[in-house]
Amino acid sequence: MLRVLAVDDENPSLEELLYLLRADPRVGSAEGASDATEALRRINRALESGPDGPEAIDVVFLDIHMPGLDGLDMARLLTGFARPPLVVFVTAHEGFAVQAFDLKAVDYVLKPVRRERLAEAVRRAAELLDAAPPIPVHEPDPDHIPVELGGVTRFVAVDDITHVEAQGDYARLHTAQASHLVRIPLSTLEERWRARGFVRIHRRHLVALRHVGELRLDAGTVSVLVGEVELQVSRRHARELRDLLMRRTTG
Repeated sequence: MLRVLAVDDENPSLEELLYLLRADPRVGSAEGASDATEALRRINRALESGPDGPEAIDVVFLDIHMPGLDGLDMARLLTGFARPPLVVFVTAHEGFAVQAFDLKAVDYVLKPVRRERLAEAVRRAAELLDAAPPIPVHEPDPDHIPVELGGVTRFVAVDDITHVEAQGDYARLHTAQASHLVRIPLSTLEERWRARGFVRIHRRHLVALRHVGELRLDAGTVSVLVGEVELQVSRRHARELRDLLMRRTTG
């Protein structure tokens, strides 16, 4: 049973596509998104949920002409993911088929969408998923976090991370040498790494206590020096941070 996301900025087209997809017995669930930004947020949640999680997506049925990020741009972004969903383009324009198949699209369906033609695209996607090798299950490595850049996955040591910065639905990990954007909310990392000495100092920042070089008090404001970066500490977190730093240095 396929788990499907349909993306189209024209609501009548989106509703018709969802109706046809939900009527196909091979489709277990079908959700809609009205633009690429909304769709990427939904796909990010799916990747965090995992292939067997409740948010998982198998196939994206994607329009091409949309405001902002178009369907081809979105498909290019998906190719950089470790386990991207399959892509079927659904468009009124014939001229982008070569580019679509260069991006490993499963199918290219022209509007107005015919039930039989869409059923063929669903069949192709289902067969590809059935033929795919099972995803190996590994216990997560608590000492490293995977980060993706241009289709390459690197593993950053958690002990090398000096601080973490919230950026919307993402978090930016900072080390002494570089920074890396990951699709994980700051609140999730706070919970996951609390036992490793990461502390919230602000609604936008976590710091690793081991990398705090100075605690600064100046005219009622509190900040910390992490490497060469000075970060502000909010009032609600200042006392807890000071106590934790004192406890850490005094044993």
